[in-house]
Amino acid sequence: MPILLSAMAAEGGFNPLDVSGGGGALWTWIIFLLSLGPIWIFVMGPVSRALLARDETAKRAITQAEKASADAERARAEVEVKLGEARTEAAKLLAQARERAEVREREIVEAAKTEAQALLEAARQAIRTEQEKALAAIRSEVVELSLSAATRVLERNVTSDDDRRFVSNLVGAGEGSAR
Repeated sequence: MPILLSAMAAEGGFNPLDVSGGGGALWTWIIFLLSLGPIWIFVMGPVSRALLARDETAKRAITQAEKASADAERARAEVEVKLGEARTEAAKLLAQARERAEVREREIVEAAKTEAQALLEAARQAIRTEQEKALAAIRSEVVELSLSAATRVLERNVTSDDDRRFVSNLVGAGEGSAR
């Protein structure tokens, strides 16, 4: 080969050893083509694998993010359902509490009415008792006054038990007609 190259250079044609002419481009291509295999194996292979791994990681991250988003949406829907159920339960409990309060209010009012009625009846009974005591005292006084008046009219002492019964009956009979 060196002989071939010297022969070409002697004739004044293309000299591949002359880098100032077209020989530089030829050697550049030769070196490039010879180094392309090792570059592909040692440089492009790891870079390609790293890019593929990065793409796979990105795909997994996107899938996980979509799954997390779907899970979050599902959890939000569940929370809304539970919140609705809680609101319904709270409304139900509030209605029950109101109903119990109304029942208790009616019971208290009824108890107060019953107690007031009992107190009123007791007061009426006490009034009747006091009225009867007062009437008995008045009757006794009327009997005494009647006997005293009869004693003065008759000018004799009227003190026997029969006379008292007679006047009491008179006073009692007069009372029955007055009512």
